[in-house]
Amino acid sequence: MHIKKNKLILFIILISITDFSFAEKAPFESTYEALPPTNTIFRNANVYDGEGNEFSEIDLLIKDGKIIAMGSDLPGSSEFIEVDATGKWITPGIIDIHSHMGVYSAPSVTTSSDGNESTSPVTADVWAEHSIWVQDPQFALALKGGVTAFHVLPGSANLIGGRGVTAKNLQRNTINSMKFPDAPHSLKMACGENPKRVYGNRSQAPSTRMGNIAGYRKSWIRAEAYLSRLDEYEAKSDDAKELGYKPQRDLELDTLAGVLRGEILIQNHCYRAEEMAMMIDIAKEFNYKITTFHHAVEAYKIADLLADNNICAAMWADWWGFKHEAYDMVQANVAIVDQARNGTGCAIVHSDDEIGIQHLNQEASKALSAGLKAGFNISKARAMKWITSNPAKASGIYDQTGSLKVGKNADVVLWSKNPFSVYALAEKVYIDGALAFDRNSGLEPSSDFDIGILNPNKNRIQE
Repeated sequence: MHIKKNKLILFIILISITDFSFAEKAPFESTYEALPPTNTIFRNANVYDGEGNEFSEIDLLIKDGKIIAMGSDLPGSSEFIEVDATGKWITPGIIDIHSHMGVYSAPSVTTSSDGNESTSPVTADVWAEHSIWVQDPQFALALKGGVTAFHVLPGSANLIGGRGVTAKNLQRNTINSMKFPDAPHSLKMACGENPKRVYGNRSQAPSTRMGNIAGYRKSWIRAEAYLSRLDEYEAKSDDAKELGYKPQRDLELDTLAGVLRGEILIQNHCYRAEEMAMMIDIAKEFNYKITTFHHAVEAYKIADLLADNNICAAMWADWWGFKHEAYDMVQANVAIVDQARNGTGCAIVHSDDEIGIQHLNQEASKALSAGLKAGFNISKARAMKWITSNPAKASGIYDQTGSLKVGKNADVVLWSKNPFSVYALAEKVYIDGALAFDRNSGLEPSSDFDIGILNPNKNRIQE
């Protein structure tokens, strides 16, 4: 009997140690490596820096993948390629905070429709990156529109749909090698019509908006209890840990606990003003932070409330009316959010669309035009923040990209004209200082899938 007891204690210790060490290492880490950088000096460019500033006839220097200097008559040397940007414009790389590239890939076929795990109202255990098809031709098309980074989210069928991921827009053979280093995960949540339509049609909860709210709260109550058990275990001494079991991991609750710990950002699909206000109340009840409301067609009604709570709104310029909750829209929506509380609002123009992501500069231009017509005094330099620094902040990567600050990644776009012109084209796109697209030289990205289809000599059957 004494021998059996000792064996049992040893068994418990081994399980505890093994489980603890397994949880230490984060799974699916980024393995991203930048392309070899192109040390470049741009001469006499017009610049929107992504921080709300505009400069004329200025030089920009990038070296070893970073922004080194910006100023007049910067000294050059033989190690730098000189680019004459006279009459042209430079901006930070565009960032799309709401994309489904890779999870709803092209060609659009049911076998590649991988954005919604619509088997339960709460699927916080799934990760969008595990659905991404890295050969999606849409990545290359977005790059040609100046998009250097994008955030991929699950769809909006569920109350809690799973984790989102931020990626560099360089086509690779694995998603880990595209993942933006040190970018936090997000958690996709969805309000309104979608969850109650999907699950109400199956005679299960939620079938109403009050069912939606109850579903969120039940999930956060479970998450609080799970986090409490984890914290209680971690507070024990090493000796006490060896004699007790570590709480069994739960993938769904791992994600929710990550939100409560402030490690995972909430990206919340929500159209109606009163529902956004209710989601803010739920966040306060369970002490977590909403980073961004997505689509947010009625954000203009509560713009001050969003600014007071430091919540961004990611919106379309003029896409509305396709369902009831998307009907009560105004075209100055983006501008109103931007100008809330004396200009402290956080407005973002997003795509949620495989075509829109190719023209986000034009979408921002449409939103700016609507704001100017409504009487708001918003500069083009400020509006550039809607597709650069603001989405960088909302996706947790602002310390690395989103604006042309010295020391940041050299994610840079050279435009043929002012990027708010419908005629402007991205001529050169740099990611981490490496030339990823050059319209004039013919340097164009393409996936292996594209090459296989477009090359008539590949795998040709001999007759």
